[in-house]
Amino acid sequence: SFQLSARGHWSTWPAFASGQTVLRNHKPCCAPEERQSNNKQALLTIPKPRYLEQLESYLRKELQSLDLTKKNSQELKLQPYREIFEFFIDNFKTYKPLLSAIKNEYEVTLAHQKKTIRALEPLKAMVTTVSEECTRQILALQEKEKDEINILKQEKQHLLKFIDNMKEEKNSLQTQVEHLQTSVAEEYARYLNEYGARKLLLAKLNDMRNERLDMTHHQVQDVKGEDVVKLTLALKIARQDLTKAQVKLNTIIADYGDVVPRRDFESLEKKCSDLLQEMKTLQKDFDQLHKEYETLLEIHRETAEERDNFCAELQRVQHNCTPRPNWAKCSEVIPGGADRWGCLAEGKSSDQLVDVLLEEIGTGALREINVFPGWGKGDKVPVYLRHEGDVKNKKLAKKDVVNILKDVWKEKIALEQQTGKRSSLPEFFLSYLQKKYGDAAAMEWSYTLYENMRLCRSNHVLSLFYEILTGKVGEEQYHGQNQLISNLQKELAACDSSNSGSLTSKHMAVREAFPLKRKESIQELVDASRYKLDSTEDLIDYISLFKEDEEGNAEPFVAKLRSQYVREKQEYLRQLKNKLGDLTEVNADDLKTAFCTIDPDIDDQTLDTYIGLAYQVQREQPDQEVVPVETALERLLAGDVRRAGPSPRERSTTGFEGE
Repeated sequence: SFQLSARGHWSTWPAFASGQTVLRNHKPCCAPEERQSNNKQALLTIPKPRYLEQLESYLRKELQSLDLTKKNSQELKLQPYREIFEFFIDNFKTYKPLLSAIKNEYEVTLAHQKKTIRALEPLKAMVTTVSEECTRQILALQEKEKDEINILKQEKQHLLKFIDNMKEEKNSLQTQVEHLQTSVAEEYARYLNEYGARKLLLAKLNDMRNERLDMTHHQVQDVKGEDVVKLTLALKIARQDLTKAQVKLNTIIADYGDVVPRRDFESLEKKCSDLLQEMKTLQKDFDQLHKEYETLLEIHRETAEERDNFCAELQRVQHNCTPRPNWAKCSEVIPGGADRWGCLAEGKSSDQLVDVLLEEIGTGALREINVFPGWGKGDKVPVYLRHEGDVKNKKLAKKDVVNILKDVWKEKIALEQQTGKRSSLPEFFLSYLQKKYGDAAAMEWSYTLYENMRLCRSNHVLSLFYEILTGKVGEEQYHGQNQLISNLQKELAACDSSNSGSLTSKHMAVREAFPLKRKESIQELVDASRYKLDSTEDLIDYISLFKEDEEGNAEPFVAKLRSQYVREKQEYLRQLKNKLGDLTEVNADDLKTAFCTIDPDIDDQTLDTYIGLAYQVQREQPDQEVVPVETALERLLAGDVRRAGPSPRERSTTGFEGE
């Protein structure tokens, strides 16, 4: 509560007296009783020390003489305060070393901040350039997409017209067939009646002819012995029979006049059979065309959904993306120069290059840190970071971090195989460090490894371990990716009958190992396996494709395989989301139906695994559980979710190609 005067003695002028201008926010350092007595003395009016008034007068005069309109006005304004502080230090001989150390630390911090600002200024121009370049590319993609949409619309209109024509032709053929069936039935009845009448008529005519011959023969024999009366009676009877026969003959002719011959009937029957067969063929073709039309409509709907997704993604990119920077400038500030930056930037996108740049900056800053502040021991703090106070930085190299994490996975897998139970990675991580380095140093290693994993996002070993350790993804992803790579190695080794370690592009068993991958994905893997070969060379050293450098970085072939794993899972879940439609919440039955629709070959065990992953419950009636669609998709994305068989769209496309 006392101030040091200009002569080096304690002044009785209180710090809270009226008119004070310096050190307003000082912390109280006395007991409550002392503060209470001081507050009573504050009621007295005590003048300022003369040295304080001189310093304040000098400060006001210097500030008034400054031109604050200049660009560096803040630095100019700081200079009078710096001089006042130096006067203050010189007069306080006892506290001069401490105050000088405080002043020097502030000066060093200001110089470091200025250096950082000057280093970041070139990035501003780079960001502007990248924004302009992305805008131009997006506009070009929009123009290209417009042409493709117009072509698809024209093709749709053409297919609709073709289907309408086929329907009209079908109706016309159906009408002709019905008319021909009616005509054939009528002709058949008429020819059948005529055929029967004609046969009956011929039989009766033959009988009458035979009777007449018999009568003539008897008349010739008995003509001499018969009298005229008898002959007259016989003639009368014969005329009556002739009249009856004529009437009967006329009746038969009238009744069987429309009967057709058998050869005409058989000809018409054959023609009718041919028309029926042709109609069945046309009906089959029509059904096939209708099925193809339904498939095309489904493909068109999916294409429209993909187009809408691309439009939304394009708008998001337009809103968020910045111009592509000149990444070559980074070689000037990255340790190792252009050669090391070329190795780091090879085959990486802009987003990945940003991760690499942040990783270099972060690791550089991490090497300058001697201690980490502890996170505390609260329940929300991960078990492997629960510590009070500062923690020493072990300052590990990246290759050492990679080797430790690989050893953690190795020990964890061995323990699970021995016990038959899956253990929690955070708890095992802490127990591993305690067992290997002791309880005292375990937290130092844990904090150092955690910070390195958090900063090195471009390294697959570190980033995947970090995501699993923090619960962002499931441990199944690590085992699933390793299983994919192991299966592919076995397929390639099986194809290498000579055990030479090399295969040609034609004998690379990528299709056999991944039968569900598209042709484009297979070609990407083949191209990645040939990245070190010339265009004339075709012999691939498949063993070297799976090697890693000392920092755990894989070859482009394995990196492409892992990126395809993530991309295929995202596409699989996007199809699932499209199948669920506009639902905001989903139960287990609806989710199972959607899975079976987009993936008909999925088995019950895999389906139950996916449902348990989406709902994260173990109960006897999981069908009653309802979760938001987005939550279920996020949980599935964090796990090892893969397609079990070809999609219905690929099945139909394969069927058309086979026909």
